[in-house]
Amino acid sequence: MALSGTSVSPTAGEVFALIRDRGAITRSEIGRITGLSRTAVTARVAALEADDLVIEPELAASTGGRPATQVVFNVDAGIVYAAAIGRSRTQLALCNLAGEILATAEIDQEPGMGPDDLMPDLVKRLEALLDDSGRRSDRVFGIGLSLPGTVDQQSGASLDSPNMRGWDGVPLAPYFRHLTDAPLVMDNDANVIALAERRYGFADVQDMLVVKASTGLGAGIVMGGQLRRGAVQAAGDFGHSKIAAAAGIPCRCGDTGCVEAVAGGWAIVRALREDGYAVGHLRDVVALAHGGDAKARSMIRESGRHVGEVLAAAVNLINPAMLVVAGDMVGAYDVFVAGLRETLYGNASTLATRTLQVVPSVLQERVGIIGCATTALDYILRPNVIDASLAARPNPTQG
Repeated sequence: MALSGTSVSPTAGEVFALIRDRGAITRSEIGRITGLSRTAVTARVAALEADDLVIEPELAASTGGRPATQVVFNVDAGIVYAAAIGRSRTQLALCNLAGEILATAEIDQEPGMGPDDLMPDLVKRLEALLDDSGRRSDRVFGIGLSLPGTVDQQSGASLDSPNMRGWDGVPLAPYFRHLTDAPLVMDNDANVIALAERRYGFADVQDMLVVKASTGLGAGIVMGGQLRRGAVQAAGDFGHSKIAAAAGIPCRCGDTGCVEAVAGGWAIVRALREDGYAVGHLRDVVALAHGGDAKARSMIRESGRHVGEVLAAAVNLINPAMLVVAGDMVGAYDVFVAGLRETLYGNASTLATRTLQVVPSVLQERVGIIGCATTALDYILRPNVIDASLAARPNPTQG
């Protein structure tokens, strides 16, 4: 039976997808699952081996008692860069083809820096990671990058990011040209976080809402096991939903009344600074809350109440099995979620919340860069991309 569900024989790229999914598999298993002949399996595996995407180093017991060679996904065939860009902090990483982190770095930038100021430094830091990790000679497969707000994946630019002034409409791929010609794969920060949590934290959960509560607010929506982006890539962008508690309060998007204007990290920091607190980021507020500061704890809990009020409608509409809290606010998870539960369960229907689980991020601090790497890998290791790469090789082997 063909992997594609048609009578067309599976390509080498589709065989690779099977190997990548399994991690290791014998040739006979490939033939049994795909319906390919032994000769066809041999040809496709040979093409993948020639591109260093698979190797055959291990032995497994066969039914006949003789060792059967396993075809293994070569996670060290190359690397991907990951860059999770935020308003005041950017996380960077080098990852192998399994999305495992090999080296990391951070940039604590001035809030509001534009791409011409941040991107050259970001590229230099990635290049330094390459040298420091001893991976200079490795093949670079791609770059995974995330930004707050809505992203235009086709143009590789921010489409609408109120928290990142000066980024909208600016293609980011040109900044990487002297570093690599590998493709840049972009998405918004909440989507990459949702992808990472689904893949590495909650693989058995088919329907989930992943909330990123940091400087801004957003959510990634997983339904039927698939990330849902919406008609204009804006699914989950709930930070600019209107609530009564924010009526008349200016938001960074230029409007008034947005939930982010009272519940976003930037709004909490602004309010505390007006009260004389020396805080510069939501992380500082979380640290105060851990230290027992009553004002910080109260504002975090109130943020949770506002977020829960907005998410109640989303829970009714999509009926997720799980709501995952990620972002900097996860550092004060208990306080934040105490407020969120009040309004979420108070406003959503009893049926929609009957079995709903509210849980913290599994991947915590590294969820963003793992999500960026995973986003890039899922794109560049797709069957059709692998097939195109093999076809471009001199004298490709194909059965």
